[in-house]
Order: sequence, then C-alpha cells, then structure tokens
Amino acid sequence: MKPVKLAICQAPRQGTSRQRSVAAPSSDLAPSGISSLRFGDDVVYCGTGKPWGEFKDRANRARAAVREHPEAVDRKRLHVVIQKGRLFQLEHPDVPVLVDKGRFLLVDLAPSRARKMGKRDVPCFSVRPADALKATRARGQHRVVFETAGRAAAAPDPAIQRLVNRISRQSYEADLTRLVGFTTRNSTSPQYAAACDFVDQTLAALGYTTSRQTIQVNGSPSQNVVATRIGSGPASRGEVLVSAHLDSINLAGGTASPAPGADDDGSGSAGVIEIARALKDHTGRHDLRLVLFGGEEQGLLGSKRYVAALTPAARAKIRAVVHMDMIGSLNSPNPSVLLEGAAVSQAVIDGLATAASIYSGLAVQTSLNASNSDHVPFIRKNLPAVLTIEGTDGANTAIHSPQDTLDRINFDLALDILRMNTAFVADALVSA
Repeated sequence: MKPVKLAICQAPRQGTSRQRSVAAPSSDLAPSGISSLRFGDDVVYCGTGKPWGEFKDRANRARAAVREHPEAVDRKRLHVVIQKGRLFQLEHPDVPVLVDKGRFLLVDLAPSRARKMGKRDVPCFSVRPADALKATRARGQHRVVFETAGRAAAAPDPAIQRLVNRISRQSYEADLTRLVGFTTRNSTSPQYAAACDFVDQTLAALGYTTSRQTIQVNGSPSQNVVATRIGSGPASRGEVLVSAHLDSINLAGGTASPAPGADDDGSGSAGVIEIARALKDHTGRHDLRLVLFGGEEQGLLGSKRYVAALTPAARAKIRAVVHMDMIGSLNSPNPSVLLEGAAVSQAVIDGLATAASIYSGLAVQTSLNASNSDHVPFIRKNLPAVLTIEGTDGANTAIHSPQDTLDRINFDLALDILRMNTAFVADALVSA
C-alpha cells in the first residue's frame, strides 16, 4: 500500500442530547478518499494524491488549524495503542508516536511486530491496527478512538443528591491510606490476603453480606472479595455491580517488592468501599453487588474467574457493571473522566455521562474501545460494563512502580468520579 500523508486538526464541538458529543462530522473537511481518526478534540486525517489536495483546500477555506506530519507513513503501519500510564512507551521506547493522548497513542509500527506483541490481557497495553477500530457511531469513513461529550443542563434529584453528598474525603482517604499501608498488594502475597480481610470486614460492618471467591494466579491461590445487598424487588429483580481490582504490582521487582498502588488501583478499591458506605441505607428494588478482584495485574484473572462462574440466570440479572481503575491522577488541565465500554455498554455510558453533568464538575470522554481492565471479561460475555478511569490527554507515569504513592492522588478528581458513579448506581438500583 502506498504511503499516506497525515494531518492533525482540532475539530469544533457541538452539544447534543444525552451528553453524546461531539464534533462536526469528518466529512466537513474530508472528501472521498480521505479517512480520519478522532482522538478527543483532535482529528487525524490521512490520504494521498488528489483527495489530499482537496482536503487541504477545504481546510484552508474553513480556516482550520491543520498540522501536517512532515513524512508520509505506510497506512498498514498505523496502529492505535491503548495503554495504562506510559507502559507501552516504557517497554517500546523506539516506536515513533505520532499522536500522544496519554491512554491513547497513534504509532508507526510494523504489522509483523504489532502481531508479535499479541492480543494479551496483561493490563499494560493493547495494540490495534488503526483501520480495525470500531466507530462510536456510523459516520462515513470516520473512526473514533475516543471523543469528548458535551454537557447537558438538568436539575439534580434531591434524593440522589443526598446520597451523593455522603461521599466523604475523610473516610475515602482513610481507606486508601490503609490500603497503601499494606506496602504491596501483589495477588499472591500475605499482604494481599490481609488487604482482602480489611475490605471484607469493612463491608460486612456496613451491613453487606460478604464472601470470597478463590482464584488461581500463576499456579498460586488468590481471591476475590464479594459483597452483596439484596434488593426489595421480586425474584425477577436485576443486579448492579460496582467493582475495582484490589491487587497492585511492581514490575521491576518481585512479589514482595514495594507496590503501594495508590492510584492503580487503591483509588478504585477505596472508591468501592466509599460507594458502599454512601448507599448502605439506600433501598432499591435491585441487588447491589460489590466485587474487589485479584489477579488483575497478571491478566484480568479475578474478573475472568468471576464472569466464568456466573450461571446464565446470574448473567441475565446484570443491568450494569461500573468498574473503577485509576481514578485519582489528574492528567489534563481540567478534571475529566473517561467512560470506556462497548456497544453493549452504551446505555450505561450515557447514564454515567448524564450523572457526571448533574452531580460533578467533570469533563466527560467516551470510548468504545474497551481494553486493559476488568470490564473486558464482562463485555466479552455481552454484559453492559463500563470502565470509569481518570481522563486521558496525559498519563500517570508512576503506576506499577514504588512511586505510585498517596501523595500523588488528586482527591478532588477521585471524589468527583465517585459522585458520578454513586448517582448513577443509586438511580440504577431503583429504575424499572
């Protein structure tokens, strides 16, 4: 395939109903023969020959700010990376990065090398051919990596607002401090078992029925912690699931090496406890299930085990899965959250985005390219799961290291994400 030229343009945005962004369609600038990739408010156009000249003419007429890449690139070499922190760049520093949006990169990478990286579930990064990406919605040749949602004006529900107001920095920070204090939460370590005990005892004291689920991590036993509150509805009632992964890892060290995991994923684990605390007296018709997964860092092992053990009837009950992984690092000038799922998750994404607009000050980004966390096993079984994670554009560079410490947590961001999630879950528990 002939090399193509690349140009990056900041796209104008326009609000739409139910928070669903976003920008004017790529066809505004792109004639036939020019394709595009959306990275939030930036659109990458690629093409060659006469269509490229027409694209540049349209961009000039529109007075669009276009940055043209100095060299042409073989289209087959264009890959999108979805990463945690900077883990792809740390492992492959030689790969040219054409667009850097923190969690999302556009890179110049030989297809053979990309294939060798494989489709793996070790939650460091995934690599996908740019042409294979799913679009958020049909839009001609336009493909969406992630996009920015508009904000809808709506009044809060007083009952839900009261629950949201229960989110407390004091209790959240105390729980996160306790989790970080285990030094490591590697899934096969004694400290991880102690962290499970702490979470179990805390949720039980809040009135939830708790249990453990045994999992295997590289041949060694580990566990998930599960807590449940039964709803008031009939036997046909559903279930809303809130989750995070409790384990942490130090990639450069062994099992006992320091891995405080404050952001990844102490922030989400403490968030599950905080939501449990806020909703402990909330009467809903549906069941509330809380799950802290182990073995996430070794390949989503806890969530895979959990999903595999669900009976058909249990799968049918699940109305929504709200997963929290890394909610405490501010990666952009303004606080933002990325809602990442799949087509099956769209209603949950919409509901969370609406909750964010009413009960938080968060800017919302959305993506249907699910990767690298415990929402993925649910989605593979066609269950409506969404990852709620700190917004992209930059990246937390301290994860999977001894530097992922409490002093790096932005509590204002984490608490706003918890307010969004609490509002959505509270509403979902009572909805018909």
